[in-house]
Amino acid sequence: MKKNFDYIWTDKKRTLFGLPLSFTRYYITEKKIICRYGFFNITEDEINIYKITDKKMTLPFFQRLFGCGTITIFSKDTDTRVKDLISVKHPYDVNKLIDEQLNSERDKYGIRGRDMMGEDDVNGDDPG
Repeated sequence: MKKNFDYIWTDKKRTLFGLPLSFTRYYITEKKIICRYGFFNITEDEINIYKITDKKMTLPFFQRLFGCGTITIFSKDTDTRVKDLISVKHPYDVNKLIDEQLNSERDKYGIRGRDMMGEDDVNGDDPG
C-alpha cells in the first residue's frame, strides 16, 4: 500500500555504530510526524505537527560518537502524548526542521503554544 505523502525528511532508527539496521522508520511531512514499526506486522503512529507542545533532545555519548541523537516530542495528541525519535542522524537538523514545520502549521491555523494548554496544564496536573 503506497501512501501519497511528500516526505520532507525520513530516517531509520540507528543501531550499532550508527547503522540503520532497524525496522523502525521515521517520516516528517508538512503536516505530520509518522513513526512506522515492524516487519511482518507494521504499526504506524502519526502526530499532527501543530499539536506539538514541546521537544527535548538527548545526546547520549555512544549516539554522539556516530552523529546521532534522540528527540522526544510532547504533544496534545489523544493517543500519543510522548513520542521518541530514537537515535536519528543529524538530530540538530531534524530538531530545526520540526521547528520550521511547527511554526508554519501554527501560522496557517493561527495557533500559538498558549492555545494548546488546557485546564490540566495550567494547574500542573498534566500527566504527559
